[in-house]
Amino acid sequence: MANATTASPAMMADAASERIAPKRLFAFIIMVFGMFMSILDIQIVSASLSEIQAGLSASSSEVSWVQTAYLIAEVIAIPLSGFLSRAFGTRLLFAISAAGFTASSLLCGFATTIEEMILWRALQGFLGAGMIPTVFASAYTVFPRSKFHIVGPIIGLVATLAPTIGPTVGGYITDLMSWNWLFFINVVPGIGITLGVLALVDFDEPHFELLDRFDWWGLLFMAGFLGTLEYVLEEGPQYEWMQDTSVAICAWICAISAIAFFWRVFTAAEPIVNLRTFSNRNFAIGCVLQFCIGIGLYGLTYIYPRYLAEVRGYSALMIGETMFVSGITMFLVAPLVGRLMVKVDMRYMIAFGLVVFAIGSYQMTWITRDYDFYELLVPQILRGIGMMFAMVPTNNIALGTLAPDRVKNASGLFNLMRNLGGAVGLAVINTVLNDRTDLHITRLQERVTWGNATASETLTMFMQKFQGLGDSTLMAMKQLSQLVHRQAVVMSFGDAFFVLTLFYLGLTLLVTLLSKPAPLTGGGDAH
Repeated sequence: MANATTASPAMMADAASERIAPKRLFAFIIMVFGMFMSILDIQIVSASLSEIQAGLSASSSEVSWVQTAYLIAEVIAIPLSGFLSRAFGTRLLFAISAAGFTASSLLCGFATTIEEMILWRALQGFLGAGMIPTVFASAYTVFPRSKFHIVGPIIGLVATLAPTIGPTVGGYITDLMSWNWLFFINVVPGIGITLGVLALVDFDEPHFELLDRFDWWGLLFMAGFLGTLEYVLEEGPQYEWMQDTSVAICAWICAISAIAFFWRVFTAAEPIVNLRTFSNRNFAIGCVLQFCIGIGLYGLTYIYPRYLAEVRGYSALMIGETMFVSGITMFLVAPLVGRLMVKVDMRYMIAFGLVVFAIGSYQMTWITRDYDFYELLVPQILRGIGMMFAMVPTNNIALGTLAPDRVKNASGLFNLMRNLGGAVGLAVINTVLNDRTDLHITRLQERVTWGNATASETLTMFMQKFQGLGDSTLMAMKQLSQLVHRQAVVMSFGDAFFVLTLFYLGLTLLVTLLSKPAPLTGGGDAH
């Protein structure tokens, strides 16, 4: 009883300030669902592009724009969210974003031509993008610091899990219903999220007077810079980079727009994004780490399905089921990461995550055409563990140590880095796969000659197999050529994984430049 009487009013007030109000927590969870939908939609179509292509009578080059249009629009909108969040307030911006995302999802589902689909996908990406950085900003401004170890893993899990399980979810939906339902499935949750946010969110007040000083030139230069950069990275690898006219023109527009954008940002009275936030060392290094984590997050979500489709001949549903391992791992590891963040230096956790990720990639450097679910199991588990250990503490170190008034702007820049990292990662991986496949084909063809006993035996076996079915020699040669090409493709996958291994091992050195963050424990966590 004595202990109860000695509790001072100051201590009780401190404990009360550490408590999360149920209404506020529920509002935040609704926002997290919105962010999950927005990030999921980047990858949800990736396993079903062939069905969309058939449904809209599009060419393979046209249907790739179903994903590219979304990415370009999202990359432009994410950094813009910091300014708009201050002007409209979290409640109004998130509601507009969720409602716009829902309406454009409905339009995507009803699209009858590829042109319509690309237009609505771009709108979907642009409007939905505002939800992502707004959730990050809310997590680090609404909740007390001692609760970051709870909210941090939630947003980290969503940011990593959504793109990882995107192909799985997309594969299931397309298989069970049709590709249209990839978009219709957003409508009911989207309406619920919009109404929930309007009813419950009261984190901050809007400042509409900021809209009078909106920097239209800054928006134009930023759209030119980031939009064309995304296009160059998406289309460059398949069109030999600058040898393609459209890629070369966009590269020039990107360079000129970048110069104009940086000049405008540092001279405008109210810049569209405030790059001075990068003067905070932990935020700047955290952004670099986020960029590099994006390479692995989106790069491996691309490379595994491509191997399973091209080499193993898996369907979209089978690819999804195989990829689900990483998603389950992330889900199980998230609470552990949250607990450790209170007890362990977060820099060590990031380094551990990067090393585990590198080990998972290294195991895949020995890949053969026989690698199946069980051979991919351990590398995928390590990938899930590594991604969570690297990303969640990075979010905390970068955003959790900033002053609350800088977090909204910083959150847009931070999330932009992850998406740009993904775009760069896909471009590099595609280039490595293309170049190394060509190299391995050349080397293998030098070995597959009449003087090679194994090659001669294989050719003879194929000729016997095709005996009586036509020109057996020609058919056998064609079969052998396909065998050589497939082996070259598999070897190029191994090379890509080896590049990722070296990259992530080298990245651990960057962690040493981070300043030690303050511990997350606070007054309310003493128990």
